[in-house]
Order: sequence, then C-alpha cells, then structure tokens
Amino acid sequence: MSIKKHIPNAITCCNLLCGCLAIVQAFEGNLVYAAYLVGLAAIFDFFDGFAARLLKVASPIGKDLDSLADMVTFGVVPGVVMFKLMFMSLLCSITDGPTSNGWTIYPPLSTHEHVKMILPEAVIYLAFLIPVFSAIRLAKFNNDTRQTSSFIGLPTPANAIFICSIPLIYEYSKIHIDLNPYILIAITVLLSLLLVAEIPLFALKFRNFSWRGNRIKYVFLLLSLVMLLTLQFVGIPLIIILYVLISVITNFYMKRKAIS
Repeated sequence: MSIKKHIPNAITCCNLLCGCLAIVQAFEGNLVYAAYLVGLAAIFDFFDGFAARLLKVASPIGKDLDSLADMVTFGVVPGVVMFKLMFMSLLCSITDGPTSNGWTIYPPLSTHEHVKMILPEAVIYLAFLIPVFSAIRLAKFNNDTRQTSSFIGLPTPANAIFICSIPLIYEYSKIHIDLNPYILIAITVLLSLLLVAEIPLFALKFRNFSWRGNRIKYVFLLLSLVMLLTLQFVGIPLIIILYVLISVITNFYMKRKAIS
C-alpha cells in the first residue's frame, strides 16, 4: 500500500482537528486561541491541495474530505466566534465599564448575572447564518465546473480569517475598537451574502511561477505582506477586502478589454 496517497488526507485531517479544537476554545471564551487555530488550519488547508497536486494523488474522497473539514473549521468555527462576539457586544458594560490602556474591560462570557442587554438576546443567533451560507458555498463549489482554477463567491477560509481577526485586533492592536452589535450584524450578513455571491475571485494556485501569468497574485501577495508588517492584525481584514477589490477590478478590466 502506497503511503503517499494518504499524505494529503492526513493534512486535511489536521485541518479538521484544528477546527474541533477551535470550537472548544471559542465556546470557552478563548477567542484568541480559536483564531490562532483557524490560522493554523488555513495553512493545512493550503498544503493538502498542494501535496495532492505535487504527489499526483488527488481523489474524489480527498475532495469530499476537504469540504467536510472546511465546513467545520471555516464554517462552524467563525459562526461560533461571531456568536461570542455578539454576546460580548450586547453587554451594557461594553460602553460604561472600566477601561485599561484605552480598552474596555469585558466580563467573562460565562457571566450572566447583572447583565442588561441593549438588544434582544436572540439576535446573537444571526451569527449562525455564517455556517449555513458556508455550507451552501462549499456545496456550490463541489458542483460548479467554473471554479476549477478560480472562485465564485468569497472562499470559506477567507471569510473565517476575516471574522477570527476581530478578537486578535481587539486583544493586541493599539487601535481602540468597539464591538458594536449593529456592526457585527452587518458584517455577518454581508459576509454571508459574499459567500454565495456570483462574484469571480482569483485563486492563489500557481501552475508556474512566471510573472506574466501570475502578476495579479504576486501584487496581491506583496501588498498583503506590506499590510501585515505595517498594520499587523489590523491588516488581516484589510487584506480580505483588498482580495475582493482586486478581483472585482480585474474582472471589470478584462470585460472592458474583451468588449473593445
């Protein structure tokens, strides 16, 4: 039995394991640890496909396993993280609690005593639109022949990274941010719609490393590196926004060029 054909699936299982651990951490209120685990899972998600192509052992089972793992890590986990963020944002102590170094001190997420909600508590369940639309996104991807070398709609890893960057920014950034419940709801709805939107987005898959065929990818990676080095965690959601904007502008330019 050849061992190499199981290597990509083993890497995919590492992605799934990270997702399971991230769910545990998120429900316990350790959103930063959950975010790190999602980042680690994204690395595994990149390398499982890379390994399958390199070893030439791609299979339908590997494709299905990858989608199942992605559903947990990049669908359920960001939904749970957003659920916790929304709960935090609904606490009155967000606006009138004590502060330390410019940051509002939040009570533990498990604390329900003396909590007054500024919105109906049921609104936090809107967070689970994210796993629902992620499931639709992954199902469409598996059956859409147009998405062999590019994407249509925001990829689930990009969506999960955007959401999981919020607790990292809150924890480590020097920029003061408020977890406004209305903003979190808007982010949830917008990202859910982007998951299934008919918007072509380029994929970071390199068939070769020439500049001519990959200039957009190289420019994006260079700009992303600059944003990470200068803005650190704040740069993460901006990179996702940049990814969508570059894709939209590129597609618009290509359509104009084709018409002319």
